[in-house]
Amino acid sequence: MTAGPLVTVVDDDESVRESLPDLLMEFGYSVRAFPSAEAFLNSDCIGAARCLILDMAMPGMSGLELQQVLAQSGRDIPIVFITASRDETIRALALKRGAVDCLFKPFSESVLLAALNTAFQ
Repeated sequence: MTAGPLVTVVDDDESVRESLPDLLMEFGYSVRAFPSAEAFLNSDCIGAARCLILDMAMPGMSGLELQQVLAQSGRDIPIVFITASRDETIRALALKRGAVDCLFKPFSESVLLAALNTAFQ
């Protein structure tokens, strides 16, 4: 079986970094997970990532800040935000800045898969 496009998961929550990649691999994607925006930026995955599943609120650089850094550097990686916060203002800002979707934790497999399908269209 050929591995699918690389989806990177950036979330400071260890349980998310352990469970989400397993699910994404079941969907047929290649996956790399990072505990912080800084770890992702310092990795060799930036050029290979075809989609980024990104937590909004993390220690250090936030998801929105990473989105801005990627945009300023000309990297157009589709982003699906995930967040425990129900702040519609932040969600609206992420979408306005070009995010594919912003999912509230906990989210269903079908909602995640729909967001990924949109990201890869």
